[in-house]
Amino acid sequence: MKGITGYRIFRALSHTALSARALMVVVMAGVLTLACDVHGVTAPGTLVSMTVTPNATLVAGTTQQMTAVGYDADGRTVPISPAWSIAAGGGTIVSTGMFTAGSVPGLYANTVVASVGSISARASMTIIPGALATIEVEPTPVVLGIGTTQQFTAEGHDAMGNVVPFTGTWSVVAGGGAIDGNGVFTAGNLVGTYANTVQASSGGLKGTATVTVTPGPLASITVTPNPATMGVGVSQQFTATGKDASGNVVALTPVWSVAAGGGTIDPATGLFTAGVLASTFTNTITATFGAISGTATVTVNAPAPVLATITVSPNPVSVQANGTMQFAAVGRDGGGVIFPISPRWTVVAGGGSIDPVTGLFTAAAGLGTFTNTIKATSGAISGFATVTVTAIPPVLATIVVTPNPGTVAAGGSQQFGAVGRDGLGNVFPTSFVWSIDPLVGGGTIDINTGAFTAGAVAGTYTNTVRATSGAISGKATVIVTASPPFVSLGAATPAGILGATAITCGLNGTINADVMLSPGAAVDPACIINGTQHIDDATAIQAQIDMNTAYNTLMGLPCTNVESDLSGGTFTAGVYCTSPASQLLATGGATLDGGGDPNAVFVFQVGSALTTTGSINLIGRAQAKNVYWVVGSSATIGGGGWLGNILAHTTITLNSATTLVGRALAHTGAVTIGTGNITLP
Repeated sequence: MKGITGYRIFRALSHTALSARALMVVVMAGVLTLACDVHGVTAPGTLVSMTVTPNATLVAGTTQQMTAVGYDADGRTVPISPAWSIAAGGGTIVSTGMFTAGSVPGLYANTVVASVGSISARASMTIIPGALATIEVEPTPVVLGIGTTQQFTAEGHDAMGNVVPFTGTWSVVAGGGAIDGNGVFTAGNLVGTYANTVQASSGGLKGTATVTVTPGPLASITVTPNPATMGVGVSQQFTATGKDASGNVVALTPVWSVAAGGGTIDPATGLFTAGVLASTFTNTITATFGAISGTATVTVNAPAPVLATITVSPNPVSVQANGTMQFAAVGRDGGGVIFPISPRWTVVAGGGSIDPVTGLFTAAAGLGTFTNTIKATSGAISGFATVTVTAIPPVLATIVVTPNPGTVAAGGSQQFGAVGRDGLGNVFPTSFVWSIDPLVGGGTIDINTGAFTAGAVAGTYTNTVRATSGAISGKATVIVTASPPFVSLGAATPAGILGATAITCGLNGTINADVMLSPGAAVDPACIINGTQHIDDATAIQAQIDMNTAYNTLMGLPCTNVESDLSGGTFTAGVYCTSPASQLLATGGATLDGGGDPNAVFVFQVGSALTTTGSINLIGRAQAKNVYWVVGSSATIGGGGWLGNILAHTTITLNSATTLVGRALAHTGAVTIGTGNITLP
């Protein structure tokens, strides 16, 4: 116990009083001996002092557990629970005494404080940087001219951003130049931006810098185009390109000038305008920037010949109406030398028309003088000529033959006519010689009258009929149709009327033939019948059957002619169908021409209704017994006299005093006649 007490007293004494302390130890030893001898060992007394440990050196961001010990006046350890704090920075500390080093290196003297009441103790902390974490290369980015140098530096930092000394290795990784071991970079000859090309590395860490290499001083100027060739007064834009000694483009704004003549140039833009002197001007175009210049040679050519006039010939000229005239155009330059042209031809003041390419003019029919009407144009230059259109002496120019085509039944006849006209379209009186083309045929024709007789072979004979006068001919085509076959009416042949439901008559309506009705039961007693009646007997029934057979045969014949209205027309033998197919009108009557053939057959196929108010006339030996009106629904005959056999699917009506030379045969409906009469053909 004495040893311990003496040691602690020794620590408490000043270093400048060592001798006094030694003496005090001897004295205190005696005192303590006496005390011990009197009292013995006792518990710790009141806290009078403290110590804090350790005084540490820490890497920034690391931790250190601090310890505080308390003592009483006798130097005995006193249990304490100190309050911890930081007095001079350097880090932070928690209530358990755990110290965390800050990020700023340095010596923080007596910064850690442990306090119990008014008693405290302190410890010092030294903060040092951590391990190398990043490398920063400066300057970056940097712009250097070709061949110039730049000193780069590299600075290392720990994870807290504190500078960490290191020795790096320099290199160039993306071109742009070279670097030595001390970080001195020399720019290369190739202009460009080299991203992150300068690199400082240590271990696995790297830092980079970007270098932009710019052209060196202007060394040359190139002027384009060179050489340049142009005509007198023509302009040419020149450009200048500057380059350094390594061939890199250097931006420049040159001053333009003309050194050896040849024209003028805009000093700012380089737009050159050739003068009037044709020659070669060597290195006359000059572009200057500072002490450097570039040149170009200019050749100025004499002006090319330019079209000045166009002469049109003949001029003036007279052309007969509807006649033609070939025009020509000659171009000349300002010196009167012929200049080749391909003019565009037009007519500007009437008188006719002209081929826009060849210049062939065709006069119109109207007479007169048309001043400067012919125009030949090339570019902006035109020439003109005047045309006088004169009358044409009347000369036969054309012959038109009608009808064309003409349709004739085999063996039938057709009268052809012809009209001659002059070049103006006026009728030109003349006589014609008629003929048939021997290579085409189709029939015969009277050479004087034009009366044509069809042959026996059906067909189309193109341009076979000819009317000729002198050297002029007109032609017409003939269509020869086969004659429709004879159709038997069987048991219905003696019937003037054949009905299905009823037969009625007006006052004195007369039938000069047999009357048949089936399946109807009675005939109007008003009818005057000069023949035999067959009311739904075997004859009437068979007549309906035979009539239906004839109806189907006639309706099934191929159509050779299409008509919508027979009014006032003349028709040759053949099979006619309606257009539209619903009905056929004959309000003005019609003429049927047998062409001299008493066996000529006429068949008129009516899709729906036949409605008439006129009369039928027969010429050319045509006969009523060979005329058939085949009606899809009802036939209504009104006015005048009607000829032929009417075969209707439903009803037949003869209005008023209409007379019929033929038959009225109705398959499913009634037959009604007015006050007229029916007589067998």
